[in-house]
Amino acid sequence: MASTQSDGITDGGLARPLFHLAWPIVVTQLLQVTYNVADAFWLGRYSAHAVGAISLAFPIIFFLIAFGGGFNVAGSTLVAQYMGADSDGSAGKVAGQTLGFVVAIGVVLSVVGHFGSGPMLSLFPSNAATAAQVVPLAEQYMEIFFLGLPFMFGFLAFSALLRGYGDTRTPMRVMALSVALNVVLDPILVFGVGPFAEMGIEGAALATLIARAVGGLVGVYVLFFADAGPNVRLDHLVPDLDYVRDIVRIGIPAAVEQSAGALAMLTITVMIVTFDPSVIAAYGLGNRLISLVFLPAVGLGKATNTMVGQNLGADNPDRAESAVKLAANVGAGVMFVLAVVAAAFPEPIVSVFMATGTAEAAETVGHASQYLRIRTVEFAFIGVFQVLVGAYRGAGNTKTAMAFSMITLWLIRVPTVYFLAFETTLGPTGIWIGVALGHVVGAIAAGAWFTRGTWKNAVIDDDKRVCMPTDGDSTVSED
Repeated sequence: MASTQSDGITDGGLARPLFHLAWPIVVTQLLQVTYNVADAFWLGRYSAHAVGAISLAFPIIFFLIAFGGGFNVAGSTLVAQYMGADSDGSAGKVAGQTLGFVVAIGVVLSVVGHFGSGPMLSLFPSNAATAAQVVPLAEQYMEIFFLGLPFMFGFLAFSALLRGYGDTRTPMRVMALSVALNVVLDPILVFGVGPFAEMGIEGAALATLIARAVGGLVGVYVLFFADAGPNVRLDHLVPDLDYVRDIVRIGIPAAVEQSAGALAMLTITVMIVTFDPSVIAAYGLGNRLISLVFLPAVGLGKATNTMVGQNLGADNPDRAESAVKLAANVGAGVMFVLAVVAAAFPEPIVSVFMATGTAEAAETVGHASQYLRIRTVEFAFIGVFQVLVGAYRGAGNTKTAMAFSMITLWLIRVPTVYFLAFETTLGPTGIWIGVALGHVVGAIAAGAWFTRGTWKNAVIDDDKRVCMPTDGDSTVSED
């Protein structure tokens, strides 16, 4: 029978299970963002050039991370649908296969990122000030950060698999442990405290590496040896081509989607590095603040992924559709309220994360405040967009999710940013407007497609549905 983690997801009222899934995801995402915010907070007090360096490094980091993240989407979707179909054994098997596959990708990308940081950064066009003051710091940060990528991928896989299972609280607790360690280590290693030497931006990277390693190792331990999540055994790590094919089939569009999103961010960063360092720093700082604001939408989107996956696995498409509509309405409402607050008080919000007293800092705060205010236009739309894309992923329809992400980023955002920034007199303001426009169009397009109802089909195979009886022997389900 299905685990109690699934109780309420496939029957009863919708609001309670949706909320119970979503709030730990929001907290987990908040903790995830805290890694970046902690770095930005302490490095902002260390030097503006260090803030610019992580602004430059982050799109490259995100690009490499995003590819592996797509296969976590596949694992989460398959676990959710097998759990909805009362197929606990298959959920455990696909969880083990996903973990092994994703960590292997993490090892490869770790090597690529560590040794390729300098060459990748050299592809950025930049003015003399950026090349001399920001790029070397970005390279130092990236070389250390990428060493921890296998641990990070292990944690992200653990979190996605338990989310598909219906347990979003355990990943939240493990993330809290990891973030607490990072927050403690950041100022010690950046500025040097007691016996620790001042390391600057390298200290921020090292603090993140240590914290990620702890989170990844604890997450993998919980998945295999604690009473949480699907029933995963060590032998499930041995590659099984039937399951690997499913992971690749569903995961590749999601990996392409996320990588294309990261590449779009990278492309925009290439445009931005031709501006002054204060604009670069403002873009990075603004993005970190906006990533905090978007957390409710991200949480609802990932909760919708689980709700849709389990209900389609349980052959209940109407309930899946109702869950999506509820989540979209809540997401739009919450994000509208946040938009009003951010539009009213952008400068005080930005100033919290930036040391004041210098002309360069004041200029950065001014640009970042304008960026935050302009992007409030898209907040309600991002709430709807995240939920709808989460629904498509939960159905295993990752090609549809990829298509709408491509429209949002490559058809609207990137061309508009280029045109407004370089073909008009708007300058940095054109960048802010172009970035905001993408999700407005994307949400409208994704909503129109949703009404067709063609997404409501499960992707799991009947011949792989295996339940786990109380005696521990696996048997093929009669379903």
